[in-house]
Amino acid sequence: MKTKLLLISLLATLQLSAQNYQKIHNKAILVDTHNDFLTQTMEKNFVFDSNLEGRTHSDLNRMKEGGLDVQFFSVWSDGERVNPYAFANRQIDSLDAVIKRNPDKIVKVANSKELLKAVKQKKIAAFIGVEGGHQFENDLGKLEALYNRGVRYITLTWNNSTPWATSAADETNPNGAKNSEGKKGLTAFGKQVVQKMNSLGMLVDVSHVGEQTFYDVIATTTKPVIASHSSVYAICSHPRNLKYDQIKAIAKNGGVIQINFNSGFIDPTVDKRESAFLEKHQSEIDSLTQAGLNPFIAQESIYVKYADESQQLRAPFEMVIQHIEYVINLVGVDYVGIGSDFDGIFLPPKQLDDVTDYPLITKALVEKGYSEKDIDKILGGNLLRVLKANE
Repeated sequence: MKTKLLLISLLATLQLSAQNYQKIHNKAILVDTHNDFLTQTMEKNFVFDSNLEGRTHSDLNRMKEGGLDVQFFSVWSDGERVNPYAFANRQIDSLDAVIKRNPDKIVKVANSKELLKAVKQKKIAAFIGVEGGHQFENDLGKLEALYNRGVRYITLTWNNSTPWATSAADETNPNGAKNSEGKKGLTAFGKQVVQKMNSLGMLVDVSHVGEQTFYDVIATTTKPVIASHSSVYAICSHPRNLKYDQIKAIAKNGGVIQINFNSGFIDPTVDKRESAFLEKHQSEIDSLTQAGLNPFIAQESIYVKYADESQQLRAPFEMVIQHIEYVINLVGVDYVGIGSDFDGIFLPPKQLDDVTDYPLITKALVEKGYSEKDIDKILGGNLLRVLKANE
């Protein structure tokens, strides 16, 4: 009889959790610090305020459906592009055009006060993050001009190094590029970049940077940093992920780690399987790039064409929660959030098909027993704290 009563009580609790998670999700301020839709606009002419279901991870109406309150839109170009600063501004222009057409749904904001006002008005608060310091072309004046256009973080490197900072891709490659001083890490100018960002109130983003660059940033910055879209190395040993001591250092700095949804960054079995998939179709990818297609888009088309194969590569949803909980168990609930990388990744985890699926994260956290206060921190409160500390 006792066993039966216990089972009934457990089922009732789970039912209550299922009813409550959506309410908790809707009440929280949900912040995603990394979405690459602007690349889709540049490469495919996709229009953000149109219905793109089945073609992208994101569009304006689906963001609202998923309960998203604050989005940092990534401005990206690879290290090969000529005039990356001009290309960055074109991406910002495209976002500004969407905002102008939809003033009742989305607004560009400059600070936490404007963010909270937008949320109160039930509009998406739009920030911009520049993914790759090469895009301000070693010119602090251009860096400030980007700030004035709404950029509130810069990822110091993408996979390519700059003359003043080395990337994770290069620092882990024996033949990888060094900085202009012939070393790993920040140069004297790189430290000036960090100091300039601190003085403007622009978040310093350590996703993509090498370990030496990371520790040089921690030694230089006077403000809390973010990792806008990184996961945990101890679970998945990808060079893009953060190691034990790095996570501890970010917490000590008062920063925050925004967990990336890329399956290859969260599931250690994916990288090898994904490499085999790409190798199998490499001749087709080469043909597309030789025909003039951007390499990123060429690869993406293969994932779409061979969807039955590529979908088998996706990580289990539960592993996203494992990365979140690793950070919580190591340094506490105040230092973790969400940086999905939607529309910049080919393989989000199973169940997280697009931006309408954010509530599943809230549901999982409720089921694991996290309080509403802690869930609020994870979904956006921690990032908001760091944003305020930088202002």
